[in-house]
Amino acid sequence: MKIRLAQRIEKLPPYLFVGITRKIAEKRAKGEDVITFAIGDPDIPTPPHIIDRLCQAAKDPVNHRYPESEGLPELRQAIAEWYQKRFGVSLDPNKEVLPLLGAKEGIAHIAFCFIDPGDIALVPDPAYPVYAIGTLLAGGESYYLPLTAENNFLPDFNRIPEDITQRARLLWLNYPNNPTGAVAELDFFERTVEFARQHNLPVCHDAPYSEVAFDGYQPVSFLQADGAKEVGVEFHSLSKSFNMPGWRIGMAVGNAAMINALKTLKSNVDSGIPQAIQYAAIEALGGPQDCIQEHNAIYQRRRDLVVETLNKLGFEAKTPKASLYVWAKVPKGYNSVDLATDLLEQVNVVVIPGIGYGPSGEGYVRLSLTIPDASLVKGLSRLAGWRNSKNRFTAKIA
Repeated sequence: MKIRLAQRIEKLPPYLFVGITRKIAEKRAKGEDVITFAIGDPDIPTPPHIIDRLCQAAKDPVNHRYPESEGLPELRQAIAEWYQKRFGVSLDPNKEVLPLLGAKEGIAHIAFCFIDPGDIALVPDPAYPVYAIGTLLAGGESYYLPLTAENNFLPDFNRIPEDITQRARLLWLNYPNNPTGAVAELDFFERTVEFARQHNLPVCHDAPYSEVAFDGYQPVSFLQADGAKEVGVEFHSLSKSFNMPGWRIGMAVGNAAMINALKTLKSNVDSGIPQAIQYAAIEALGGPQDCIQEHNAIYQRRRDLVVETLNKLGFEAKTPKASLYVWAKVPKGYNSVDLATDLLEQVNVVVIPGIGYGPSGEGYVRLSLTIPDASLVKGLSRLAGWRNSKNRFTAKIA
């Protein structure tokens, strides 16, 4: 019997990290030591006070039953209070806050709330692949907004054709940015609100890296822009802020109608976040925040070492103000896939080819800072050895 798959699955490309993870596993199965700068998966453990609250809540039989899709009232209140303290943004915890099974889940689902077959979503390029994947699954099409060094990796709304804006039903943004590490300031978000109003266009801003920032810089929230709650929502996550990627908890906040639409969809497709994890999130949001600065000090030290080394080797990497990533130009004579393949095959170092994030990502590779210090130093040493061997080879040819 031949199993027939739905067209949406046949159109779906393999997720970017699946193939990379498979190659790493194959090499490690052969006993090879692979150093990976690939996935932005925090290596620093979840702070102890959060784990203590999780364990305490896990022992309570009340938390062994089905949770509500909309989350505990206490969690929604904690999210609203955290946004008020951090950004000065007021949120109604009953109408403008929705806990998620990680931000990725909400990002993938919200396309179904606004995209009908044939509709268009405006998607940054390069970008986190799930913005386009959610659009595809909902039957829509992605129109890509190029992010380049020349425009400071910010989309130029003036270059979008009028016929595209008429068909567009959703605009995606992400700052601090993955993969480029770029940041956006309040004036850009204010222009975004104006553009959204002009075209009656809902905005989804993905902001999981707002707390991963360096040198005293503090990223702003899209919701700080005047009128932002009238046009959009912001996705956030505890994965990067509090090193909780394995617990799968995030949130969407902002426009009440958009939040309600996502809540309606979620109530039909999932059964909510395990309550013990919700209590851990409450502890994270309302408890001591100094762990964020402690984590950022580690990431900043790694950032500085990675950027310094890459520039010495001719990769041309700018120092990011925020995010967990360094976005570096590939050396002359390579494209991003060839470089990533050569590094994996020759020195067992994994970087992400920029083309995996969209056409405008070609010519770059992404390196994550979520790698233990010893491995990071070893990986950079291997990059230096690889680069030196290539330079010697080129010199012999010349």
